[in-house]
Amino acid sequence: MAYYIWIIINALLVISTIIYIWIFRLHDSQIITLGQVFAQIAIILFIINVNMYFIFLVIRRTKVRKFKITLAKMSRQMMKSHIKLAIIGTILILFHGGIMLVKLGELIGYVNPKIMSGMLAILLLAITLFAGYLRHKKSSGFRRKFHYTSAFLFTILFMVHLFLPI
Repeated sequence: MAYYIWIIINALLVISTIIYIWIFRLHDSQIITLGQVFAQIAIILFIINVNMYFIFLVIRRTKVRKFKITLAKMSRQMMKSHIKLAIIGTILILFHGGIMLVKLGELIGYVNPKIMSGMLAILLLAITLFAGYLRHKKSSGFRRKFHYTSAFLFTILFMVHLFLPI
């Protein structure tokens, strides 16, 4: 039952970001709109990757064996694309950040909270990628916790960044 709630939360998150970006954050500049497209795609990719943690959490906590097996099979398939999705999402975020820094930064100022939170989010993303690289090379309890803690901090900060007004 809890996984239905989690699916609904994810769907609402994606829908709310789409509404916020495409209805409340319209711009006259086509290049800024392209930056928004990059960000929207990256958000979806990062949400997919963050959900890996919750899938593993449900696998550990559920008592229903058949459900555990189904989730384990699904997680094996998802893990094959985890790194690829992270890399694609990072490239999109770097394009988004570059566009917004150059085009929007000159309009609203480089010390605007939106710009500053975006730069901090990219820094946290770099830490998350580094933690993921360490975990990929040699997995340990510390490296696993470091990776998912940095990933959650990044997720929280990019959500704050997303909904900050300009």
